[in-house]
Parts: sequence; C-alpha cells; structure tokens
Amino acid sequence: MTEVLITMKELTKTYKSGNDEVQALRGVSLDINRGESVAVMGQSGSGKSTLLSIIGGLNPPSSGRIEIDGIDLYALSQEKRADFRREYLGFVFQQFQLIPYLTAQENVMLPLTTTGYSGRKKREMAEKVLCRVGLAGKMNRLPSQLSGGEQERVAIARAIVNEPPLVLADEPTGSLDSRTGEEIMELFTGLNREGLTVVMVTHNPENTRYMDRTILMQDGRLADNSADVLKLRTAGKRC
Repeated sequence: MTEVLITMKELTKTYKSGNDEVQALRGVSLDINRGESVAVMGQSGSGKSTLLSIIGGLNPPSSGRIEIDGIDLYALSQEKRADFRREYLGFVFQQFQLIPYLTAQENVMLPLTTTGYSGRKKREMAEKVLCRVGLAGKMNRLPSQLSGGEQERVAIARAIVNEPPLVLADEPTGSLDSRTGEEIMELFTGLNREGLTVVMVTHNPENTRYMDRTILMQDGRLADNSADVLKLRTAGKRC
C-alpha cells in the first residue's frame, strides 16, 4: 500500500519586481508517495525550480499548502523549518557547492555540524556514506583532486549523511558528460531502491528513464494529465 509523503494543494507563487508581477506557480496540486522517484521537467520559466524550492522549505508559496509527512511546512517558524530541513531533506545541486579547502569527508560532515554527535561519530557517518557512493578510497582528497562525477558523488553523500527520507536534486547531471551522468543516475536509482524518495528537476529526457514518474510543467501549471502517474515508455526503471 502506497503512503503519501508530500501533499501540495493549490500552490501559487508570485514574484514582484517594481510594478510587475510574475506568476511562477498557478494552482499546483500534487501528491508524491514515500519511496517514489519523480522527475520534474519543463522549459525555462515553467516553474519547476520554484516548485523544488517550495518543497525544500526555502521559498514560501504566495498561497496554498504543502505538507511533508503530515507536517504543514510553512506553518512552522523559520527556526523549526530549518530543523525540519536538517531532519527530512537532503539537497543536491548542479554546481556541487563543495567547500574547496575541505576534504571529501569534511564536506560530507558539514550537515552534522549542529548535531550532538561526537567528532568520531561524525567521521564514521561520513566514511560510511562515502563508501556507499563509491568513494571509499578518496575521502581525504580535496574537491580539486576529484573528477566532476566524483564531486557529484560527494554532494550526494553530503545530502544523505543525515539519512533523510527525501532528497531534492536540481539538475544533478547538468554539468556532467553523458557517461558520468548515467553513472550518477544509476546511483540515484540504487538509493531510491533502498527507500529514499527522490524529486529531481532535470532538462535531460534521458534521466526520466531512471525515474518512476515524470511531472511536466508549463507556465506555472502541471501540464495536461501530469498530475497522474505518467509512466515512461520504457517499462520499469533502468538497471
């Protein structure tokens, strides 16, 4: 039996610039199930990045409601919302956003800074997750000593070191070559099979082959029928 993790009801978002208004989202309603992998696609300006930032607790909607695991995200205070992000969410960005003077292990330890874990426990957690993403032998290397794909693996390890139920990825393969991008998507597929819920914004239609469902956005709305499960033409996930 499926269990809904994310519920969005009539989300709108309007940005103001001087006397002008831009409607980035126009009444988006959508459910995402626990353990599901969902790709969000659409042209630039379609609202997909705005939607991801709202799910991530970083960008309050102008109206509407979003619940994650039954928690009304924007009813929380800013402090409680920050706590929520640390517990529930991992973020993966296109540009990796690694600290250049920290090793891979130290970068992965960053989300653990505000926890009560000992230094030894933090190092053990970072080591475990780096092994999980295939970087067991490169923990002490600086980002500049890693390939683009390896840097992305560090970013993924950092996102999941707290074992959140949900990871949000914004164009995680956008700066990678096609072969490395496939390796990263296979990594996401493996993590999803272990129970992680993944919501990914992508421009690359090849990435949708690895996902359970694709959400299409156009002009701030879900495209026709995209609120339903849009099964990919290729049956099942790619192994």
